[in-house]
Amino acid sequence: MTTHENNAPIEDYTLRGVSPKLDELAPTFTARTTQGTLSLEGLRGQWVVLFAHPADFTPVCTSEFIAFQSAISEFEALNCSLVGLSVDSIYSHIAWLESIETKFGIKVTFPVIEDVSMAISAAYGMIHESSSSTATVRSVFIIDPNGILRALTHYPLSVGRSVSEIIRLIKALQLSEEKKVATPANWQPGEQVLHNAPCLFNDALKQNDGKAWYYQTVANDTGKPCRGTS
Repeated sequence: MTTHENNAPIEDYTLRGVSPKLDELAPTFTARTTQGTLSLEGLRGQWVVLFAHPADFTPVCTSEFIAFQSAISEFEALNCSLVGLSVDSIYSHIAWLESIETKFGIKVTFPVIEDVSMAISAAYGMIHESSSSTATVRSVFIIDPNGILRALTHYPLSVGRSVSEIIRLIKALQLSEEKKVATPANWQPGEQVLHNAPCLFNDALKQNDGKAWYYQTVANDTGKPCRGTS
């Protein structure tokens, strides 16, 4: 598969007009950013949050960049790199980031991709025809250290994203990968998690004990079943 600078594997995605799928390799790219040339493959070995914003110098996007940068140490603790993207030029990005630092006292330290050709945006399905033909929607792609797309979300142009929820999602994915467990609704780090439901009938009977065999909680992220819970 050929990957061009500021381009994505067009033969796989852009001609088909589809978004990448969960648990598949994320489309590779090499792009110009506010911190020089960046390739997705160069980030292997760490988690990546690739997020698109509709346009520079807009209020919601500004609030998001401030929120992402304010939480940068939390992402770093999770071995996770932030990468921003929009279809604006590198010069617009630089001017906007300088304005954020001057007006809000926040120096953005993560790279922001220039995607004027919209090749990467198209490969990731970030441009929705019913929303806008030129602006990327508020998309978030979480990519694991092996380059596999593990989660994605799309927000409308008018609604800002929750950085704390993105962090929670990364922690849940990492815990699930490490402990082979699942996280319930509204889970927060340190709370009970769930065993995956048994696939065999005999296993289900052994683990029943009069409780819901398909719902077994696990305490303290340790992998040990909780007592007296169902």
